[in-house]
Amino acid sequence: MKIEILGTGCSKCKALEEATKQAVAQSGKFAQIEKVEDIMKIMEYGVMSTPGLVIDGKVVSTGKLLTINEIKELIQAH
Repeated sequence: MKIEILGTGCSKCKALEEATKQAVAQSGKFAQIEKVEDIMKIMEYGVMSTPGLVIDGKVVSTGKLLTINEIKELIQAH
């Protein structure tokens, strides 16, 4: 599983990255977590508001800071 956090480094983007790491650890699944800060790559996903969360190439959230439980639900769905 590959999870990407899309964002240019704002506080919400950093908070989403930390919450994602905790959610993966709690889910017991293995996931590669990658922070994407390149605005062109973010735009390739069609994301206009950050932070964005991408799981296995599919955008699952944009523009909001998800809770650890919300992220775990998204991870379990994949």
